[in-house]
Amino acid sequence: MATFEDFLKLDIRVGEILSAEVLKQAKKPAYKLLVDFGEEIGIKKSSAQITQCYTLEELIGKQVLGIVNFSPRQITNFISEVLILGIYSDPGVVLIQPGKKVKNGDKLG
Repeated sequence: MATFEDFLKLDIRVGEILSAEVLKQAKKPAYKLLVDFGEEIGIKKSSAQITQCYTLEELIGKQVLGIVNFSPRQITNFISEVLILGIYSDPGVVLIQPGKKVKNGDKLG
């Protein structure tokens, strides 16, 4: 079972999606995202399997939550630097977002 101390090890921040494109080489449909996590963290790349619930156009400018302190992961020929958080639901993966606009880089905690 995970402990509260385990949770505290995760660095979960708010970021704004700057760009999105199809990750053509992925085994499962996915997008390549460029996300701005503010001055401290900067702009990071992520692969996200959210194609069933979101179009490329509607992702731009959307704020999302991401874990920024995982090791980078190679997805085909793409390096995913952060894990964008979502909920597995009937229509597909739904992004977790702040209820109001906040500053990029704000930390969940």
